[in-house]
Amino acid sequence: MDSTSIITQVANPKDEEIITCQEKVPHSNGSLKKHRSRSIFSPFFCCFRNYNVEAPSTKTPTPPPAAAQENGSPPKCEQVQVISIPSSPAKFLLPEVTRDDYGKNCVVIDLDETLVHSSFKPINNADFIVPVEIDGTVHQVYVLKRPHVDEFLQKMGELFECVLFTASLAKYADPVADLLDQWGVFRARLFRESCVFHRGNYVKDLSRLGRELSRVIIVDNSPASYIFHPENAVPVQSWFDDMSDTELLDLIPVFEGLSTESDIYTMLQNLRAR
Repeated sequence: MDSTSIITQVANPKDEEIITCQEKVPHSNGSLKKHRSRSIFSPFFCCFRNYNVEAPSTKTPTPPPAAAQENGSPPKCEQVQVISIPSSPAKFLLPEVTRDDYGKNCVVIDLDETLVHSSFKPINNADFIVPVEIDGTVHQVYVLKRPHVDEFLQKMGELFECVLFTASLAKYADPVADLLDQWGVFRARLFRESCVFHRGNYVKDLSRLGRELSRVIIVDNSPASYIFHPENAVPVQSWFDDMSDTELLDLIPVFEGLSTESDIYTMLQNLRAR
């Protein structure tokens, strides 16, 4: 079996036993997935916590010779130290913006513990059961949908250019996305190979997308995933099986406001200030 998991996720605190058919991700990645308050605005205070990481450089990267957009440079969060980010690739991760999405902000959405929770252990009320082959053996992955995920995704598809970006492997995440996204919300899907492995974590480097950073928002339950661009993050609480959870529903008004912003930093800073 591979030395890394096909699913990059935080461990459910209710589960004490290890699932033998799922390898563990690096410990430092899970350690940064913190439990947060369920208040709608509490996630926006994450930028003021110290995760012992550094923010992106304010130096604007040199664009490639292709006709892709030049990446903007976000303002630094006051309590985040500065580090150098790996240089942008000659070819960006996303294709050119389509005519339908022209002028829209881009929202990057995580999968595991943000939209769904998956397990190799049987779940009686699973929404999906996805077969995944590991080392020649097919395993069943049981997937629970987070409450209000359908409404959330449909609204995101209306307002934004939506991208699924997960640190899990495509052979698991792609079929889950096929079942989850019945409306074609995700214009693109990015998997583990599109992440940057940095200090033991799979980091989603937003500067590699090929979109202006001041118009990119990442929705993720893991601070480790966006350590290069914390100012672009709308964190969510890790979700496992609480069917009374309303976080995705509560965030819709926030994203309705963000969808009309030409510079998302101002609104996110205002939300943090509240």
